[in-house]
Amino acid sequence: MAMIYPDTKKEEQLWKAGFKYVVGIDEAGRGPLAGPVVVAGVVIGSSEDLVEGVKDSKKMTKKRREEAFESIKKKCKAYAIGIIDAKEIDRIGIKYAVRKGMKKVVNDIQEKLGEKVEYIISDGAVFPIDGYEMEIIDKGDNFHYSIAAASVLAKVTRDRMMEEYSRIYPVYGFERNSGYGTKEHLESMSEYGICDIHRKSFKPCNMY
Repeated sequence: MAMIYPDTKKEEQLWKAGFKYVVGIDEAGRGPLAGPVVVAGVVIGSSEDLVEGVKDSKKMTKKRREEAFESIKKKCKAYAIGIIDAKEIDRIGIKYAVRKGMKKVVNDIQEKLGEKVEYIISDGAVFPIDGYEMEIIDKGDNFHYSIAAASVLAKVTRDRMMEEYSRIYPVYGFERNSGYGTKEHLESMSEYGICDIHRKSFKPCNMY
């Protein structure tokens, strides 16, 4: 099966419709048992802002993601990254945490641009943000460059954070599992209990 690469047809359609700034948004870390959820947003202005080979971050090698991470930040018109920690996820729930991260990203991008974002395209299963034209697209990171680029920024940021946390909490293997509920991780929780970055509202963390 041929690899699908995201394109800019959606962004171009929106530009032609008069939307100057279109931000693509994606998140990393919705499902793990530990660590933050990280939301990223990317704005491009033309094909000159694209980084070759960018696609859904989960379909890229770690080396390629790391390379693309730096190139995306340099070439795009604006970007922002929002980090919501495990305590806040426990307090308000994961979907509201993602929306909080999205709002931070949009606000930060508007500050960088000095103008209002006019349209948001986001990967699926998120709450809409009041006050903005917005399209929520299932598997959006497969098809639309801005969302795919945001997925790279979010995943690399979160993976780096989890590698740092693995040095503080070495027994859980966070550098390998990124906080997801792997066999190794679950066995470590059973043996050692949970730590400060575990999501206590998630099963089975709520058992400890």
